Amino acid sequence: MSERHGGAPLPVGEQYPAPDAELEARAWALESLLAEKGLLNSDLIDRIVHAYENDIGPMLGARVVARAWADATFRERLLKDATAAAAELGIAGMQGEHMVCVENTPRVHNVMCCTLCSCYPWPVLGLPPLWYKAPAYRASLVADARKVLREDFGLDIPADVEIRVWDSSSEIRYFVLPERPRGSEAMSEAELAALVTRDSMIGVAKASAPGGVSR
Repeated sequence: MSERHGGAPLPVGEQYPAPDAELEARAWALESLLAEKGLLNSDLIDRIVHAYENDIGPMLGARVVARAWADATFRERLLKDATAAAAELGIAGMQGEHMVCVENTPRVHNVMCCTLCSCYPWPVLGLPPLWYKAPAYRASLVADARKVLREDFGLDIPADVEIRVWDSSSEIRYFVLPERPRGSEAMSEAELAALVTRDSMIGVAKASAPGGVSR
Protein backbone atom coordinates (compact mmCIF):
# COMPACT_ATOMS: atom_id res chain seq x y z
CA MET A 1 0.00 0.00 0.00
CA SER A 2 1.25 3.50 -0.75
CA GLU A 3 1.44 5.93 2.10
CA ARG A 4 1.37 9.69 1.69
CA HIS A 5 3.71 11.68 3.94
CA GLY A 6 4.37 15.36 4.63
CA GLY A 7 1.79 17.43 3.65
CA ALA A 8 8.65 1.20 -20.44
CA PRO A 9 5.38 2.03 -21.23
CA LEU A 10 5.62 5.54 -22.64
CA PRO A 11 8.73 7.69 -22.43
CA VAL A 12 8.68 9.62 -19.17
CA GLY A 13 6.21 12.47 -19.28
CA GLU A 14 4.48 11.62 -22.57
CA GLN A 15 1.49 10.15 -20.75
CA TYR A 16 0.72 13.54 -19.23
CA PRO A 17 -0.82 16.36 -21.27
CA ALA A 18 1.25 19.35 -22.32
CA PRO A 19 0.59 22.67 -20.59
CA ASP A 20 -2.62 24.34 -21.71
CA ALA A 21 -1.92 26.79 -24.55
CA GLU A 22 -4.36 29.30 -23.08
CA LEU A 23 -2.54 29.29 -19.75
CA GLU A 24 0.79 29.77 -21.49
CA ALA A 25 -0.64 32.72 -23.40
CA ARG A 26 -1.94 34.26 -20.17
CA ALA A 27 1.44 33.84 -18.48
CA TRP A 28 3.20 35.47 -21.43
CA ALA A 29 0.71 38.35 -21.43
CA LEU A 30 1.20 38.89 -17.70
CA GLU A 31 4.99 38.83 -18.06
CA SER A 32 4.79 41.35 -20.93
CA LEU A 33 2.53 43.66 -18.93
CA LEU A 34 4.77 43.60 -15.85
CA ALA A 35 7.83 44.24 -18.02
CA GLU A 36 6.09 47.15 -19.72
CA LYS A 37 5.37 48.73 -16.33
CA GLY A 38 8.97 48.27 -15.25
CA LEU A 39 8.08 45.74 -12.55
CA LEU A 40 9.77 42.79 -14.22
CA ASN A 41 12.87 42.28 -16.29
CA SER A 42 12.40 39.60 -18.97
CA ASP A 43 16.16 39.24 -19.43
CA LEU A 44 16.52 38.46 -15.74
CA ILE A 45 13.87 35.73 -16.00
CA ASP A 46 15.69 34.23 -18.98
CA ARG A 47 18.98 34.25 -17.06
CA ILE A 48 17.40 32.59 -14.03
CA VAL A 49 15.79 29.87 -16.17
CA HIS A 50 19.06 29.28 -18.04
CA ALA A 51 21.00 29.03 -14.77
CA TYR A 52 18.65 26.49 -13.22
CA GLU A 53 18.44 24.42 -16.40
CA ASN A 54 22.15 24.44 -17.23
CA ASP A 55 24.36 25.54 -14.33
CA ILE A 56 22.40 24.56 -11.23
CA GLY A 57 20.02 21.77 -12.15
CA PRO A 58 20.17 18.11 -11.14
CA MET A 59 23.97 17.92 -11.29
CA LEU A 60 24.11 19.69 -7.93
CA GLY A 61 21.72 17.20 -6.40
CA ALA A 62 23.87 14.45 -7.89
CA ARG A 63 26.86 15.83 -5.99
CA VAL A 64 24.86 15.70 -2.76
CA VAL A 65 23.81 12.10 -3.37
CA ALA A 66 27.31 11.02 -4.35
CA ARG A 67 28.76 12.54 -1.19
CA ALA A 68 26.12 10.76 0.91
CA TRP A 69 26.94 7.43 -0.75
CA ALA A 70 30.66 7.92 -0.15
CA ASP A 71 30.56 9.50 3.32
CA ALA A 72 28.37 7.93 6.00
CA THR A 73 28.66 10.89 8.37
CA PHE A 74 27.55 13.29 5.63
CA ARG A 75 24.65 10.95 4.86
CA GLU A 76 23.55 11.17 8.49
CA ARG A 77 23.69 14.97 8.38
CA LEU A 78 21.79 15.01 5.08
CA LEU A 79 18.95 12.92 6.45
CA LYS A 80 18.83 15.04 9.60
CA ASP A 81 18.96 18.46 7.90
CA ALA A 82 19.17 18.42 4.11
CA THR A 83 19.30 22.20 3.80
CA ALA A 84 22.35 22.47 6.05
CA ALA A 85 24.08 19.46 4.50
CA ALA A 86 23.63 20.80 0.96
CA ALA A 87 24.98 24.17 2.14
CA GLU A 88 28.20 22.39 3.17
CA LEU A 89 28.74 21.83 -0.56
CA GLY A 90 27.84 25.42 -1.40
CA ILE A 91 24.37 24.42 -2.61
CA ALA A 92 21.54 26.69 -1.50
CA GLY A 93 19.14 29.25 -2.85
CA MET A 94 15.60 30.14 -3.84
CA GLN A 95 13.03 27.35 -3.41
CA GLY A 96 15.47 25.42 -1.28
CA GLU A 97 15.23 27.21 2.05
CA HIS A 98 13.70 24.17 3.78
CA MET A 99 14.61 20.87 2.12
CA VAL A 100 14.15 17.35 3.43
CA CYS A 101 15.94 14.31 2.01
CA VAL A 102 14.33 10.87 2.36
CA GLU A 103 16.30 7.66 1.81
CA ASN A 104 15.36 4.73 -0.40
CA THR A 105 16.21 1.33 1.06
CA PRO A 106 15.54 -2.29 0.06
CA ARG A 107 12.36 -2.10 2.16
CA VAL A 108 11.11 1.45 1.45
CA HIS A 109 10.79 3.39 -1.80
CA ASN A 110 10.12 7.13 -1.64
CA VAL A 111 8.65 9.31 -4.37
CA MET A 112 7.77 13.02 -4.34
CA CYS A 113 5.12 15.24 -5.83
CA CYS A 114 3.28 18.47 -5.02
CA THR A 115 -0.46 17.98 -4.86
CA LEU A 116 -1.25 21.71 -4.82
CA CYS A 117 0.98 23.06 -7.58
CA SER A 118 4.62 22.30 -8.44
CA CYS A 119 6.72 22.94 -5.32
CA TYR A 120 10.17 21.51 -6.00
CA PRO A 121 13.71 21.83 -4.54
CA TRP A 122 15.30 24.00 -7.23
CA PRO A 123 18.84 24.19 -5.76
CA VAL A 124 19.35 20.43 -6.03
CA LEU A 125 17.07 19.48 -8.94
CA GLY A 126 16.82 22.56 -11.14
CA LEU A 127 13.44 23.39 -12.65
CA PRO A 128 10.64 20.80 -12.42
CA PRO A 129 9.89 18.77 -15.56
CA LEU A 130 6.54 19.42 -17.24
CA TRP A 131 5.12 16.07 -16.19
CA TYR A 132 5.83 16.84 -12.52
CA LYS A 133 3.52 19.87 -12.78
CA ALA A 134 0.74 17.97 -14.56
CA PRO A 135 -2.45 17.56 -12.48
CA ALA A 136 -2.74 13.98 -13.73
CA TYR A 137 0.63 13.03 -12.21
CA ARG A 138 -0.09 14.74 -8.90
CA ALA A 139 -3.52 13.14 -8.51
CA SER A 140 -2.59 9.68 -9.80
CA LEU A 141 0.54 9.34 -7.69
CA VAL A 142 -1.34 9.96 -4.47
CA ALA A 143 -4.15 7.60 -5.48
CA ASP A 144 -1.97 4.66 -6.56
CA ALA A 145 1.76 5.31 -6.56
CA ARG A 146 2.71 1.71 -7.33
CA LYS A 147 0.60 1.71 -10.48
CA VAL A 148 1.90 5.11 -11.63
CA LEU A 149 5.52 4.07 -11.16
CA ARG A 150 4.98 0.82 -13.03
CA GLU A 151 2.75 1.97 -15.89
CA ASP A 152 3.94 5.54 -16.45
CA PHE A 153 7.65 5.28 -15.62
CA GLY A 154 8.47 1.62 -16.11
CA LEU A 155 9.57 1.23 -12.48
CA ASP A 156 8.18 -1.95 -10.94
CA ILE A 157 8.39 -1.83 -7.15
CA PRO A 158 7.97 -5.28 -5.51
CA ALA A 159 4.82 -5.79 -3.48
CA ASP A 160 6.80 -6.30 -0.27
CA VAL A 161 8.46 -2.86 -0.57
CA GLU A 162 6.59 0.01 1.07
CA ILE A 163 6.01 3.09 -1.09
CA ARG A 164 5.91 6.47 0.62
CA VAL A 165 4.63 9.53 -1.25
CA TRP A 166 6.00 12.83 0.01
CA ASP A 167 3.95 15.94 -0.69
CA SER A 168 6.18 19.00 -1.17
CA SER A 169 4.83 22.42 -0.29
CA SER A 170 5.99 26.03 -0.12
CA GLU A 171 7.23 25.29 3.42
CA ILE A 172 9.04 21.96 2.84
CA ARG A 173 10.48 20.53 -0.36
CA TYR A 174 11.49 16.89 -0.52
CA PHE A 175 14.03 15.01 -2.58
CA VAL A 176 15.12 11.38 -2.59
CA LEU A 177 18.43 9.77 -1.71
CA PRO A 178 18.30 6.80 -4.10
CA GLU A 179 19.84 3.44 -3.32
CA ARG A 180 23.48 3.16 -4.32
CA PRO A 181 23.79 0.82 -7.33
CA ARG A 182 25.62 -2.46 -6.97
CA GLY A 183 29.09 -2.51 -8.49
CA SER A 184 29.83 1.12 -7.61
CA GLU A 185 31.86 0.42 -4.48
CA ALA A 186 35.22 1.46 -5.97
CA MET A 187 33.96 4.52 -7.82
CA SER A 188 35.00 8.09 -7.01
CA GLU A 189 32.46 10.75 -6.01
CA ALA A 190 32.58 12.24 -9.49
CA GLU A 191 31.92 8.82 -11.01
CA LEU A 192 29.09 8.20 -8.53
CA ALA A 193 27.49 11.55 -9.36
CA ALA A 194 27.28 10.50 -13.01
CA LEU A 195 24.99 7.63 -11.94
CA VAL A 196 22.49 9.93 -10.26
CA THR A 197 19.56 11.06 -12.38
CA ARG A 198 17.01 13.77 -11.77
CA ASP A 199 14.25 11.16 -11.88
CA SER A 200 15.98 9.01 -9.26
CA MET A 201 15.98 12.03 -6.91
CA ILE A 202 12.25 12.48 -7.54
CA GLY A 203 11.71 8.77 -6.97
CA VAL A 204 10.26 7.76 -10.33
CA ALA A 205 13.44 5.91 -11.33
CA LYS A 206 16.46 4.14 -9.86
CA ALA A 207 19.99 5.48 -10.07
CA SER A 208 21.82 4.24 -13.16
CA ALA A 209 23.95 1.12 -12.93
CA PRO A 210 27.69 1.51 -13.57
CA GLY A 211 28.27 1.43 -17.30
CA GLY A 212 24.53 1.11 -17.84
CA VAL A 213 21.61 3.40 -18.49
CA SER A 214 22.42 6.97 -19.41
CA ARG A 215 20.85 10.02 -17.79
